[in-house]
Amino acid sequence: ELYKQSDRKDIYRGHLERLVQEGKAYASSEPSKENPDVLIELIRLKNPGRVVTVNDQVCGDVSVDTTDLGDFIIARSFTEPVFHFAVVADDAEEGVTHIIRGEDHISNTPRQILIREALGFAAPTYAHLPLVLGSDRTKLSKRKGAKAITEYRDLGFLPGAVLNYLALVGWNEGTDKEIYDKDELVSVFSLEKIQKSPGIFDETKLRWINKQHLRLLPESVIDAEIVARGANYPKTLEIFKKGAARSDLLERIETFGDIDAMLSSGEFDFYERAPVPVASSLLWKKDPSVENTKAHITSVIETWETIPHESFTSESVKLAIWDYAEAKGRGAVLWPVRYALSGRDRSPDPFTLAEALGKEETLKRLAAAITILSAA
Repeated sequence: ELYKQSDRKDIYRGHLERLVQEGKAYASSEPSKENPDVLIELIRLKNPGRVVTVNDQVCGDVSVDTTDLGDFIIARSFTEPVFHFAVVADDAEEGVTHIIRGEDHISNTPRQILIREALGFAAPTYAHLPLVLGSDRTKLSKRKGAKAITEYRDLGFLPGAVLNYLALVGWNEGTDKEIYDKDELVSVFSLEKIQKSPGIFDETKLRWINKQHLRLLPESVIDAEIVARGANYPKTLEIFKKGAARSDLLERIETFGDIDAMLSSGEFDFYERAPVPVASSLLWKKDPSVENTKAHITSVIETWETIPHESFTSESVKLAIWDYAEAKGRGAVLWPVRYALSGRDRSPDPFTLAEALGKEETLKRLAAAITILSAA
């Protein structure tokens, strides 16, 4: 439920008035820090000045001498409690049994224990978690490049993957298992297995875990994301919907946002329009012969022409030329074919490209490469 402290002033007033009546707190008129000539009303807790021990589920027993805190402020008036008082009252009223927060708040706990004891509330279980640090071992912050969780959502990270990864930052079940769904985490998680040393947030690891979760999604969910993100690239979208190109895309991405980045950067422009490669780019670095390259592409064209349109798949085109490529040198044969089809140094393999483009377009682009080489 949603609780607003601004709606709970009567509750705080009741607790504060009771503490004063019982002699556990007192009202004090003191000069304002902003204007010493103005007196303000403060409520201070009568500090018993003793050693308080926090029985922490992660850090172990932490003992603090509270004498130095003095009679500390718990409210600026009977309707304006300070943070420490409000959270103690709220936690008790709302039935909170466990207070789990970062270890940088452990210094707040002794004050809150004194307030809780004065109010007569039952003791909760405390667990102060090690901080999460960036890769440079400094505390994560907006200035250090930390992202809001909504930004990860907008980048196409899956909720289950983010939950899975965050659970592993500073915690381990005691096995090598890394991929969990929510129900599994609920069943195996325990405070006792939280590490005492700081966790390190590694976005590379988060991306890897996201990829594993992405592979577990129903095909209908994946297809819907592909359709939504490829709407402005009609030819590419049709190619992505099926076959080897779809498998290649899913192998390349780690988040659905990667599809946006790859499309907007032009990484798949060769699906939208035929490339016009320069002759030198078609030559394999270990066999930069124009005549040999023309001969290899010609042989591939002649072989692939015999494959029926309906059987023109990545498997069939690979099988048809593989022995030739092995005999002549795979790089010498496959590099010019792939470059002729994509016009890029990095692209799917030539067999995936051939299936995705179809027989007619594939042979057309290979023939264009022959023409470019002949004019060199």
